[in-house]
Amino acid sequence: MSDPISVAIIQSSPVLLDLEASMAKAIALTEEAARNGARLVTFGETWLPGYPAWLDYCSDVALWDHAPSKEVFARLRQNSVVVPGKETKRLAQLAGDHQLTLGIGVNERVETGPGNGTLYNSLLTFSPDGKLANHHRKLVPTYTERLIWGQGDGGGLESIETPFGRVGGLICWEHWMPLARQAMHNAGEHIHVAVWPMVHEMHQIASRHYAFEARCFVLASGLVMRVKDLPVGLSAASEAAVNPDGFLLRGGSAIIGPDGQYIVEPVYDEETIVTAELDLNAVDRERMTLDVSGHYSRPDIFHLQIRRPDPTSDRVTFDDAARPAISSE
Repeated sequence: MSDPISVAIIQSSPVLLDLEASMAKAIALTEEAARNGARLVTFGETWLPGYPAWLDYCSDVALWDHAPSKEVFARLRQNSVVVPGKETKRLAQLAGDHQLTLGIGVNERVETGPGNGTLYNSLLTFSPDGKLANHHRKLVPTYTERLIWGQGDGGGLESIETPFGRVGGLICWEHWMPLARQAMHNAGEHIHVAVWPMVHEMHQIASRHYAFEARCFVLASGLVMRVKDLPVGLSAASEAAVNPDGFLLRGGSAIIGPDGQYIVEPVYDEETIVTAELDLNAVDRERMTLDVSGHYSRPDIFHLQIRRPDPTSDRVTFDDAARPAISSE
């Protein structure tokens, strides 16, 4: 790991609730980053086809049997990504064609079998050999998110090997789940993709803490979204409706080193590609003082088990007994 590698965070707005248009934009932006030398490209939380900020900024979405809310959910479901499916094939080809690692958040729809009425908040990682290398579902949707997403599983709590090092990721408030963090630390990340809807102050703190704790680089990836992008038919909260061009999601994307210090400080209120050259030797330098999966752990006292789905059966299962307990050791 002697040569610096170029990384890029795509801080942009998708075409909300339009999967095909958002895919076209994601491909164009990834190709732009690749032309500028990026070998790792990331997008924010549920970028395809957009983070459901309307859950927090529209005043009537939680009303029971509310027809406009159900209509927006239907559009979201119809424009969500099937894994594997047509969109994942296109994204895998994109990564392979440009020989880069691509991390992107998606709303995931299960097409058949158990759970086919449920959406998931997922983080997909594609490898330079043109494959979907990791598929992680958010373990616990946060607060209002529980109106639309189901709980994920432990199947994606791992990192992937790339030509420049190991890459993993977590979604939003999973960065405050100590055992999820430890599972990823055990996976030996050199670069961690932290996807958020917006990387505000507390999310910056969580991202910097993760970098320091894991002794790895963190790409804190946020989105931008304006008031006028809220779905038609829902009532924007009065404070949001005052300025249609105002930002609901302000980005805040940043790149953080394994000492917890910024390499690129947060960028707000603009669509841009945030880039940096990373010297991965810094990971080895910083692990001299702290390795929470090694010399700064106490396996004689603490033991972590991760329940993963049985790979021979449907990923969606409602019986924990069917999920073998796999030790993290």
